[in-house]
Amino acid sequence: MVAQSRLIDMRRNPHAERMETQQHTIFGAGQVGKLLAAELAAMGHRVRLVRRGPAGEPMAGVQWLQGDATDPDFAARACEGSTSVYNCTNPPDYGHWDGVLQPLYRGVWDAAAAGGARLVQLENLYMYGRPAAHPFDEHTPKQPCAPHGALRKALGEELWARHAAGELEVTVGHASDFFGPGAHLSTVIRPDVIEGLRRGRRVYVTGNVDTPHGYTYTPDVARGLAILGTRHEAIGRAWHLPTTATSTTRAFLEAFADQLGTTAQVTTVPGWALRAVGLFSPMVAALATMRYQWDVPYVPDDSAFRAKFGLEPTPLHEAIEATLRAFTTQPQLAAA
Repeated sequence: MVAQSRLIDMRRNPHAERMETQQHTIFGAGQVGKLLAAELAAMGHRVRLVRRGPAGEPMAGVQWLQGDATDPDFAARACEGSTSVYNCTNPPDYGHWDGVLQPLYRGVWDAAAAGGARLVQLENLYMYGRPAAHPFDEHTPKQPCAPHGALRKALGEELWARHAAGELEVTVGHASDFFGPGAHLSTVIRPDVIEGLRRGRRVYVTGNVDTPHGYTYTPDVARGLAILGTRHEAIGRAWHLPTTATSTTRAFLEAFADQLGTTAQVTTVPGWALRAVGLFSPMVAALATMRYQWDVPYVPDDSAFRAKFGLEPTPLHEAIEATLRAFTTQPQLAAA
């Protein structure tokens, strides 16, 4: 059995143990990639962390690489000798994914396949569309109802076809909406929302705040992906990663306000307003098409992952404390 990170509390993961050192490559150094790199390095592995822009802060056990994943020569060098390759990339322009996501993902996949590495794909939940079940598991039919979801479904089918053909060893980790230290692009727990809650002011969110919705703590996403990249049992299927918050968005925001000693005053931005702004902003137009995720209960069932790998989600109060602490101590987040 392969080890989990010593960063993980043993009571949450009783199956942790040591393992031999391996080389791992991570494409994408955003909200999850850097956390994953630290997680794998703490396990004693060698890690290459790839980004298009300049290298970030030095990290023990982590080698930064700068380059374009769509460049076959560069991507192949980045993956050379790696046991597992992680695709944590995400184009910054949310309004223009089509035509950008495909070559980016295929560049990572091709390089992993050429190097004989396992491919660990970080994925969202868009391809499920409006799931009829609550909560919904990995076997729920994928019936996307928005362009972003249709694109993710098509790419997912392409990836699994490569696995079925023996071209690439694949495992996928699905996560719901992020929150956590460094997750300043979060849908709900954004810097402006944190600051509004801190000051007891009204905060604005999109979607129905009174339907159940899943929110995934980014350190748990990183821990989950590290498991998928180091455990043989993970191969050949998709997994819903541990989800910390599963109540309503209103209750989620109230939990943050309670920790800050204030009261949550929440206003929902109406759909028509998003659509109107979307006439001038492709990013807002794309966000408007995804609003359905708050119109219906939208909580992933993570029980299969927890049962197989013994990793429980971080308790909500701990996750909130860490998130607030990071937003307080990192000026670039508070000012974002």
